Amino acid sequence: MTDAAPPADANPASDTGGQPPAGPGFRIVAQYVKDLSFENPKAPDSLRVDGKPAIDMGVEMNAQGRKDGLFEVDLRLTIKASTDAMTVFNVELVYGGLFALQGVAEQDVEPLLLIECPRYLFPFAREIIARATSDGGFYPPFMLDPIDFAGIYVARQQQIARAPAETGQA
Repeated sequence: MTDAAPPADANPASDTGGQPPAGPGFRIVAQYVKDLSFENPKAPDSLRVDGKPAIDMGVEMNAQGRKDGLFEVDLRLTIKASTDAMTVFNVELVYGGLFALQGVAEQDVEPLLLIECPRYLFPFAREIIARATSDGGFYPPFMLDPIDFAGIYVARQQQIARAPAETGQA
């Protein structure tokens, strides 16, 4: 299910005998920066930090259906770099995508939206963060390591499954 359908401007019927492609899939309709914040509060002193700063990173994925049948997926990345003496930089990015699903079974919609769609958005979000830190004066720019979206999804599902049992205990 990781294969995306052809882009909207491609002619899917041209090589399939006039029929749309068979099987489940999705198409990326649009990608966009929804929110971007970069802070370098101690510049220029933060540009001369000895050693590597500590990195605190947060990752969130959210998806919602729209009235037009498309799905909006947001990838929220927050990165704070700091030393004992100062905050080096803060970056917050919400990178969104609009996706059209085709032939996806109901039980597969949520994993598709919260695992596969963020995988397609991630390289673009990574580049935006790298460019923001580079433009902020940091060399080399901050490059996010790959993210295990499936692992995050599974951990989130396990946390949800445990929540009712935990709240029932006093």
